[in-house]
Amino acid sequence: MMVILVFFVIALCVFHFMVHYDKKGIIINKIPGPKAVPIFGNILSFMVPQNKLWNVKRKINNEFYPINRTWNFGRPFVNIYHPDDAEKLLTSMKHIEKGDIYHMTMPWLGTGLLTSAGSKWQKRRKMLTPAFHFNVLLDFVDIFVENGESLVNSLKSENGPFVKDLVPLLTKYTLNAICETAMGTTLHDDVNSRDTDYRSAVTQIGDLFIYRFFRPWLHPDKIFYSTSVGVKQSKLLNILHGFSNSIIFDRKKYYNNVVVKKNIENQKSEKLDSDMEFVKKKRMAMLDTLIAAQNNGHQIDDVGIREEVDTFIFEGHDTTAMALCFAVSLLAEHKEIQEQARNEVDDVLRESNGKMGMAEIQKFFYLERCVKEALRLYPSVPMVARNIREDLQLKNYVVPAGSCVQLYIYDLHRDPKFWPNPKTYNPDRFLPDRIQGRHPYSYIPFSAGARNCIGQKFALLELKALVAHILHNFELEAIDYAHEINILADLVIRPGQPIRVKFIPRVK
Repeated sequence: MMVILVFFVIALCVFHFMVHYDKKGIIINKIPGPKAVPIFGNILSFMVPQNKLWNVKRKINNEFYPINRTWNFGRPFVNIYHPDDAEKLLTSMKHIEKGDIYHMTMPWLGTGLLTSAGSKWQKRRKMLTPAFHFNVLLDFVDIFVENGESLVNSLKSENGPFVKDLVPLLTKYTLNAICETAMGTTLHDDVNSRDTDYRSAVTQIGDLFIYRFFRPWLHPDKIFYSTSVGVKQSKLLNILHGFSNSIIFDRKKYYNNVVVKKNIENQKSEKLDSDMEFVKKKRMAMLDTLIAAQNNGHQIDDVGIREEVDTFIFEGHDTTAMALCFAVSLLAEHKEIQEQARNEVDDVLRESNGKMGMAEIQKFFYLERCVKEALRLYPSVPMVARNIREDLQLKNYVVPAGSCVQLYIYDLHRDPKFWPNPKTYNPDRFLPDRIQGRHPYSYIPFSAGARNCIGQKFALLELKALVAHILHNFELEAIDYAHEINILADLVIRPGQPIRVKFIPRVK
């Protein structure tokens, strides 16, 4: 027994020496950072409850501005939050492979657009980009407006002024919006419908990803799925995949019926179009683009379709919901800004006789600045990561191949060198004259470069439409203040407590 113990200790010492004193380790340790414990590195600092994990990262990033390194056992992480370094990382086509945290999501999202790399990512991006063309978004605006009207009608059913927790309230509508636009599926407005379980599962599985990420001994699948946490994840995956599979099944059934009918009509008129041309002409849902690609040359299989459906439903509703929650909360907290935004919405809708469409949404200039400032303070995706396969030269340091670089957008957006009084909510930061000369990578709520968010125009339109409906019909009073909300470490920015706002119906 003693021999085994001695051998184990020697093996750990050799491991530590090889990790920290080889060429890569020496280069990494030139980067400042918290003191690493032998063998464990900095992992013990992150062995805290999830509601404290966010503050651990903020403390490290504040102490070691503008770059630091941490060790997760033998795996080095370089954490950046300066625009110069962000630009170096995001503009390089050599470093587009997503980082380690995204590997935790693969049992759910597979290798869809969010997590794939190389030729697969390039093909999928090219395939899906037309689904978010401006002309397609024109059709989506009607759905955003309908969801806004549905939200308002639901709120008006309450008697007098009332208080609501924004997260469960607004997530319901962003989920319906992405399903109806990108998936061509309308969710039933029923409290017992499948979307309720889905939304709960998204929140829970995100917690599990973070829990597993900071415990390397749970990274091997055989170990993880033998634990209670792994068993729980399997149950959640059944809910998530069941939701997406049902949407795909329903849409395939509808789509194939439409295509069959179209082909019969074309044969009668001797005009034969491909499925892809049909989708393009009819500007159908993103899911139709995937189904057409499968029918037209088998460019994607059933697994690939589900990967993209899972990816877009998750990213298309959860990130938008968090942005919406913080935008509404900040407007409730800042009455003068709220009133100015409301006056703009009222003026535009007065001119259009109450109609809201693309033209009206594009006139909400001040409201757009309010939304952008909310995204500065609370970016929906607070961190992105890349695995580095070739040495990366940052402004002051080299990141060796084999490392993971984590770009903290949340901290980058609050850098006082680029944002005076960074914690203050001030939409005028985005006036045209103030944008000029600002570092282009000091504000990247939708990331940037080749892997920027494919749906950023979609998201901004939806955010403006929903916020405009709320402001036009209600006055808002903050119950919980955004800066006092405890934030949880997750794939998206997520409040660890309710964000309550009082809604006061307007008398018109």
